[in-house]
Amino acid sequence: MKIALVHDYLTQRGGAERVFELLCKRYPEADIYTSLYDRQKTIDLSDRIVNTTFLQNIPGAVRYFRLIAPLYFPAFRALNLQAYDLIISSSTSFAKAVKKHPDALHICFCHNVTRFLWDTETYLREYGDYRYFAPLIEKVFQLMRNVDLEYAQEPDLYIANSSIVARRIQDIYNKQAIVVNYPIDTSKFVFSASKDEYYLASARMISYKRLDIIIEAFNWLGWRLLISGDGPEQERLKSKALDNIEFLGHVSDRQRKDLFSKAKSVIVAALEDYGLVPVEANASGTPVIAYGAGGVLDTQVPRETGVFFKRQTPESLQAALLEAGQITWDYQNIRNHAVTNFSESAFFSKVEQIIDQAWRMHKSSDLLGEG
Repeated sequence: MKIALVHDYLTQRGGAERVFELLCKRYPEADIYTSLYDRQKTIDLSDRIVNTTFLQNIPGAVRYFRLIAPLYFPAFRALNLQAYDLIISSSTSFAKAVKKHPDALHICFCHNVTRFLWDTETYLREYGDYRYFAPLIEKVFQLMRNVDLEYAQEPDLYIANSSIVARRIQDIYNKQAIVVNYPIDTSKFVFSASKDEYYLASARMISYKRLDIIIEAFNWLGWRLLISGDGPEQERLKSKALDNIEFLGHVSDRQRKDLFSKAKSVIVAALEDYGLVPVEANASGTPVIAYGAGGVLDTQVPRETGVFFKRQTPESLQAALLEAGQITWDYQNIRNHAVTNFSESAFFSKVEQIIDQAWRMHKSSDLLGEG
């Protein structure tokens, strides 16, 4: 079976890219395709050949990859994937648009619907100049929504990372999706049953992560809070924080795993479609205190692996923090939860069963069609 692996663009290293990296490792003989590739800023593909689109030849495209959004659909449609039996796309936007041979099977790992098209205001509100160009952008985006809907019909099967994403795929694309929670490399996180006297927030400093809520809550409580990560909101957030809150900036992988393992709890205030941070915390034996919506509903067990707060307010978070302080946590059980449900082996056990079943059904329908 000849396999092609396709990702939107490889110009950064986020959760979607980490999942694509796992797929590339799992299928070492597969050919890799993407629109743009920056070896220095994305996942490690070793010496694998990465096939790109005509966008790679546009000066500045790799650096300003978000500004050329209307060009991605034609770029992916221009790829010649007619020789492949199985196409596995990894997409939050464009890679699902690739054309396949009529006898081939296309399975899309859909991390989300095309968010900047279907939730434009939320996606772009962190860009201050957005409002000045909103009328023009809206006209362009309306045309792109129509194209997105059309090309969303290309995959034969969708796999979603969470229940909320599966619902969006159904509601917007009118396509059913199988939910398979994405994994982490549990070997990269260290377990500790001994916790230090600090709480941890680990996130990029952008508005939707709602670090402002966390800072306000800890300003009031006076408890020690460490915040790792950087981003455009960093200076504004620092100006709001009292002395019990420490900003660490970007930390190394070694520092990060130590921080996760020793924290009393990891705090997540964002509405995440899935969210790897809560699972990474659990893999370290650390409970999570999270806004109770989105992906955490799939990954956390209330009062066993974490505590939810109901509203994105400092007061609601404070109540959850106080509740968590009354729980006698079984840190080993928290770690076991992550390893059992979110390891790579658990993930691929489910995925390969789905692919095998989809392939058999696909070939069976082909034979019925010939008959």
